[in-house]
Amino acid sequence: MKNILIIGATGSLGETLRRKLANQDQYQLTLFSRGSNLLRLNENEQAMAASVFEDEKLNRAMQKQDIVFVALSGNLPEMIKPILKVMYDNKVKRIVFVSSIGIYNEIRGSGNISNNPILQPYRQTADIVEESGLDYTILRPAWFDNGSDTTCQISLKGETVTGHDVSRKAIIELVSTIIDQPERYLNQNIALFR
Repeated sequence: MKNILIIGATGSLGETLRRKLANQDQYQLTLFSRGSNLLRLNENEQAMAASVFEDEKLNRAMQKQDIVFVALSGNLPEMIKPILKVMYDNKVKRIVFVSSIGIYNEIRGSGNISNNPILQPYRQTADIVEESGLDYTILRPAWFDNGSDTTCQISLKGETVTGHDVSRKAIIELVSTIIDQPERYLNQNIALFR
């Protein structure tokens, strides 16, 4: 059985991952979100309603986890710091962090960090995760939508991105592959797009 901590469990990607892994005996999910106390839980789930700044609760949620999936919005550079600290404290090594496309000026045309400063916290946080010493995968999805496709194109950090959108299902399909095969995309920073 794999223990998976979903930080941002009530967000669109956290919820999509939760639905994908629901009621499957090989996974035990810990749903961590400020609003997770409102969730109706499946058999393989437990919830903790808290912020990442509540150290004691975050520490309790982190115990015995095999992999941590992080999909948050807000002050990401400050939010990732307690997550990484608690991962170190609990000897949890594998993290999948969702950032954003455009943080390396890799998109043809507009939408890059050079003309969109809102992407700066995503870049800063990706840098923090890369330098953490943990086993990471950074996902940089294009704008995500509710499309039914479950595959996407992937480009590595430093490569030009030619697509614009990606479905939540395709992102989560890739995440579930990483959960099942933790060596996939290990210590890689990848863009996801159609």
